[in-house]
Amino acid sequence: MTEFHRTSRRGFLKSSAALAGVAAMGGFATRAKAADLTIGFIYVGPKDDYGYNQAHAEGAAAVKAMAGVTVVEEENVPESVEVQKSMESMINFDGASLLFPTSFGYFDPHILEMAQKYPDLRFEHCGGMWSADKHPMNVGSYFGYIGLGQYLNGIAAGHATKTKKIGFVAAKPIPQVLNNVNSFLLGARAVDPEITCQVIFTGEWSLAVKEAEAVNALTDQGADVITCHVDGPKVVMETAAGRGAFVCGYHADQSALAPEKYLTGAEWNWAKVYTDMVSTVQSGGTIDNFVRGGLAEGFIKMSPLGPAVSDEARAQFEATRAEILKGGFSVFKGPMKSNTGDVIVGAGSAFVETDVELESMDYLVEGVVGSTS
Repeated sequence: MTEFHRTSRRGFLKSSAALAGVAAMGGFATRAKAADLTIGFIYVGPKDDYGYNQAHAEGAAAVKAMAGVTVVEEENVPESVEVQKSMESMINFDGASLLFPTSFGYFDPHILEMAQKYPDLRFEHCGGMWSADKHPMNVGSYFGYIGLGQYLNGIAAGHATKTKKIGFVAAKPIPQVLNNVNSFLLGARAVDPEITCQVIFTGEWSLAVKEAEAVNALTDQGADVITCHVDGPKVVMETAAGRGAFVCGYHADQSALAPEKYLTGAEWNWAKVYTDMVSTVQSGGTIDNFVRGGLAEGFIKMSPLGPAVSDEARAQFEATRAEILKGGFSVFKGPMKSNTGDVIVGAGSAFVETDVELESMDYLVEGVVGSTS
């Protein structure tokens, strides 16, 4: 099926006569007649952003190759009522019965409202916390333990830094972002416990000017290895490399943007996740409401190590990756304090990758320079 432009789909929804005609035919005729499973993917930014949206679009491309599947996509959809309009159009115009609105801010209230309106359809959200006691059963939450990838990024950064100062450009201080910031610093401190990491929050998932300003501020203050958690890391990678800093990627492979300065990167492998979910639906099964996985499950992967990675760094990186692949790896081990002095992990305690408590993280660990407020 040809991908429809967003405005044409929304134009359809503006026609009350068209909607009334569909209802008069006993429901959504398009969906009733479709032999295929129609799936909708919605992105908050462009599909070629070298980052979050591109990683999801690569997953959608793998779904397109499956038999009996039609995929419709929309990009650049804001985290507002606009995403509800996009979902409505995919349901009513394209006959979608499984939707992947991928951005964090789509979940509450937009996906939740649509799920209540269409209880027979399935809505899957990336990163949200689904709870059986308060969320619809036709909503699912999926994510990956990509903090483990940022921990491995940190190991590469710890070996590469000369100043013992590394930097992180982040969008918003939500738990998933804080986990990545903390994991990056803790990976570096597995190399040298004197390393610090300064984080700058831009306040938006995609804001190129502020991202460039943040990189320049970090390098001005001595950071010589930089990573990020923003939707499109392209500006961060190119600006940091232009300032002479090494970079660690995020979301997708950005090595082509800074081939000499790229150490490695924490990448999503949504192709594995999405094709597994679609196969479950095609076989008559139901996707679990809470889906998580890490390196061992193929939810995340690491970019190849770059030419600037030393033999010593490579050895520690590979040994740590092997430990992570065994499962039960702990990044957060006590005794550990936040950067405001609060005890976050007691002596003798630890959080392993699967502990759901990590998804409500609201702190930065000791050694991170910055604030969540």
